[in-house]
Amino acid sequence: MELFVDALRDALTDSVKMLLFLYLAYLLIEWLERHHGARIEQALAGGGRWGFVPGAVLGCVPQCGFSAVASNLYASRVITPGTLLAVFIATSDEAVPLLAAEPSKWTSLVVLLLCKAVFGMVGGALLDVPLRHILPHSLYGGYAGHADEVDCHEEHEEHSGIWLAALRHTLEIFLFILLFSLLIGLVFAWIGEETITAALAGMGVLQPMLTALVGLVPNCAASVLLAQLYIEGAISFGSLFAGLTAGAGVGLAVLWRVNPSWKQNLFMTGLLWAVGAVAGMILQVVAL
Repeated sequence: MELFVDALRDALTDSVKMLLFLYLAYLLIEWLERHHGARIEQALAGGGRWGFVPGAVLGCVPQCGFSAVASNLYASRVITPGTLLAVFIATSDEAVPLLAAEPSKWTSLVVLLLCKAVFGMVGGALLDVPLRHILPHSLYGGYAGHADEVDCHEEHEEHSGIWLAALRHTLEIFLFILLFSLLIGLVFAWIGEETITAALAGMGVLQPMLTALVGLVPNCAASVLLAQLYIEGAISFGSLFAGLTAGAGVGLAVLWRVNPSWKQNLFMTGLLWAVGAVAGMILQVVAL
């Protein structure tokens, strides 16, 4: 019981420190989504064969709703698979406000977003330019010079103001942070921080392969967990990058729901994991 109380006290202390930063971050996100969401969708859909450029840039906006929009646009053949991949790679959803709430991690956050934008553009370009002539259409799919009927919008609570919506998101993520901080604290106290850190460090350049697999979970909980592990020093920046690159928020879940081709969905899922794992291992080696 004493172990649990100590872990809970530490988790509460660390989580409460983030509340103000989280609220301000979600306030900005809500404002962007409600006042500029339509323009962002138009920019994404208007890119054509070069849509991976705005896709990689817009995907960096910390809101997994854009990855859901991209999945719908891809299923309706409005954007190319390269554009979809660029958005997925650039998406970081909840990890951005979490890292922003830690002033000591601001440099890592800037590097993370820049790298995700670059990798998104490169990955999208490779998929849309040389691989477009190699891959069979059954795997490629996407933009074909015309579009089907498009329904881009997921359900969103427009009836509440941005202040209340931001507060709701803040409290939801606060509970996630508190829960994961408590669990991580208990595990570290029970097994030992040195033992866990040594086990993860022992994986070497293979560590990003594991975190990329975690990132595929279509839920913001995965990015929260990865960000918390990185803040705690349990995983490297390369592993964080791998997990967040493979993590597309709810985008993957929406893709599997709206796109009828399971081959295309499986190909995009596997490609996303591979890009995340490889990119993470590259950064892991560079950082050594």
